[in-house]
Amino acid sequence: MPRYIVTGNYTASAMQAMVANPSDRETAVRAIVEAVGGRLESFHLTTGDSDFSVHVTAENTTDLIAGLMATAASGAVCNLKTVQAFTSEEFVAMQRKAGEVASSFKAP
Repeated sequence: MPRYIVTGNYTASAMQAMVANPSDRETAVRAIVEAVGGRLESFHLTTGDSDFSVHVTAENTTDLIAGLMATAASGAVCNLKTVQAFTSEEFVAMQRKAGEVASSFKAP
C-alpha cells in the first residue's frame, strides 16, 4: 500500500484553541485518515518549519488529498505538504527499472 508523509502547521486560531482546551490531535488525525480509507502509521509533533509530521498508508491518493483538503478547509492547519515515501526495496526496484529503460532516452 502506498505510503505518504504529510507535514504542516497549525494556524494561530488552532493554537489558541489548543491552549484553551488541550486535546489529543493524533485522535483527530486518525479519524480523518480512516474516514478516507487510510491507515495512520505515526503522528509526531515537530520543531522547525513544520508543526507536525504524519505518516499514512492509503490505497487511493485522491481520497487522501480529499481528506487533507477537508482538514485545511477547517482553518486549523495550513502549509500542508504531501510526499509519497518508498521503502529501500522499492527504490532498488526503481533503480533496476531505470537501468532497463535508460537506453530508450536520447539526450538532445
